[in-house]
Amino acid sequence: MTKVHAPHPHKSGPTRLSRRAFGVGAGALIVGGTLFASRWYNISAQAGVEGTLSVPDVHRAALSGAVLLIDIRRPDEWQRTGVGEGAVPLDMRRDDFTEALLEQTGGRTDAPVALICARGVRSRGLTARLTAAGFTNIIDVPEGMLGSGAGPGWLKRGLPLVAWTPE
Repeated sequence: MTKVHAPHPHKSGPTRLSRRAFGVGAGALIVGGTLFASRWYNISAQAGVEGTLSVPDVHRAALSGAVLLIDIRRPDEWQRTGVGEGAVPLDMRRDDFTEALLEQTGGRTDAPVALICARGVRSRGLTARLTAAGFTNIIDVPEGMLGSGAGPGWLKRGLPLVAWTPE
């Protein structure tokens, strides 16, 4: 009679992860999470470099009329935090965003326009898109309203806000 061995109750064969496989998976998760977080919080952003302004600088420039400050966030974000004093709320998701921006600049593609979002991620992307569309003086505000690697942001700096209500 041949003796048949039953599988060990705690070993499930091919579905059990080896320590090495677990380590590789965990490492990939950490690296992926770090990359996601660095993009989400715009960790590598810098204000004050070519084509960017810090939040205090853009606030002063907007109030003096030196730049047109556009808050490109969504209406629910404007409602939640308010809009920075001196900024014009213009949702970047609008189909007619470029036309609406041209209306704000009086049709000028060379007008100095500063873009602000929550953490500088959307404004950086939109800066590239508008430059490709022919705008020649787009300025990114990488700190954003909530802060990023470029700085603490509009809210934490305590800069003035204007309440936003739907039209």
